[in-house]
Amino acid sequence: MIVRWETDHDYVLVHVHQDMFSDWIFSRAWGQIGTQFGGLKHRLADDQDQAMMWLADETTILASRGFRKVLEVEDESTEGRDAVSQLSLLEP
Repeated sequence: MIVRWETDHDYVLVHVHQDMFSDWIFSRAWGQIGTQFGGLKHRLADDQDQAMMWLADETTILASRGFRKVLEVEDESTEGRDAVSQLSLLEP
């Protein structure tokens, strides 16, 4: 699952997925829209439930900070593949 939130200047993108070892990964990218400023962090969850709990927490926190959800898609969709390709641009 991929979810993206934005304000007028900033974005946060979360990708919840399983890696090739079937571990659940919670990836969070953030930054300023239209710039190279930002970061990327990956967290290993105990299971899918924990990763989805982190996603729910992120949703609550970002809503309280004025972010609006602009995308929520599955990884396999065209939009999902495009969003994941953006994550790869952030890694050195």
